[in-house]
Amino acid sequence: MRRLGSLSQEQIVFGLAVTLCVVFALTLPGFLTTNNILNLVRSVSILGILGVAMGLVVIGRGIDLSLVALMAISVASTLQLISTGLPLPQALVLGLGFSLATGLINGFLVAYVEIPAIFATLAMGTAIYGFGRYFMFNLDVIYFTPGAEALRWLGDGTVLGIPAPIVVFALVCAIAHLFLRYTKAGGYLRAVGDNYAAARITGVPARPMILTQYMIAAMIGFVAGLVTAASVASMNTRVANSTYVYDVILVVVLGGIGLSGGRGAVRNIVVGTLLIGVLLNGMTIMDIQYTVQNIIKGVILLTAIVIDTILNPRDEQTAQQGDI
Repeated sequence: MRRLGSLSQEQIVFGLAVTLCVVFALTLPGFLTTNNILNLVRSVSILGILGVAMGLVVIGRGIDLSLVALMAISVASTLQLISTGLPLPQALVLGLGFSLATGLINGFLVAYVEIPAIFATLAMGTAIYGFGRYFMFNLDVIYFTPGAEALRWLGDGTVLGIPAPIVVFALVCAIAHLFLRYTKAGGYLRAVGDNYAAARITGVPARPMILTQYMIAAMIGFVAGLVTAASVASMNTRVANSTYVYDVILVVVLGGIGLSGGRGAVRNIVVGTLLIGVLLNGMTIMDIQYTVQNIIKGVILLTAIVIDTILNPRDEQTAQQGDI
């Protein structure tokens, strides 16, 4: 666990989130209400789900800049297939298959072709967006049709009064935690991220694990996309060209998962998501301009990366992998 003095980064970030909550509760009318807190958590649930996907890749000493583009295009293509009359189950299978295939290609490029992950996934994100817009649909926004209405529960439904997006986020976190802590594959993922060469020498299937981590991230991204689309009854593919992927990285790094790989847990992502959620909610209530919000998030991300560099300096293995 990364530490700053006697406290871990996770504890410091959690403390900052609590402090912000107290400050906003005292200074912003309506912040500390049940509806606002639920809306706060709901609004960052999708960011948190994507954070879990990115976190698993980063723990494996990778990075996936194609994650948001893949989320948008795979779900938009699914909605497009439904609009042509394809039954919902088949469309979902095809959309998930597209995501998994893309994750497999990402992993292959990184593990076997040995292209640095940051470049491979950046190029893949651009290629996915172009492929989707040229071959699958020609609109920026793909709307729900009657055949997709069953998905609306993911955005509007509740479980015991808790909005469905929060429930999905909790389930994804729980499954990812169990995967990392109790499965052999989760141990292999940490081993590959911690020391790729040593993992291979000890018999860990390092390259197949890299394939696996990108495919898992793609699958979780598809789930995040379904929740996103269900919340607004559409998928806006322009998010693929936005800075949203850097918000996802911000959640991961800020929560305490080192970019050098091998360390971190799901709770780090939850803490990072909590802080960003509180911050964004407070800035929205204060009516701070979106451009200024981006500046603030950019400064926070840069600071988090500098801290990560100090606490987890690049080593020879990181340089060989070519990741951030």
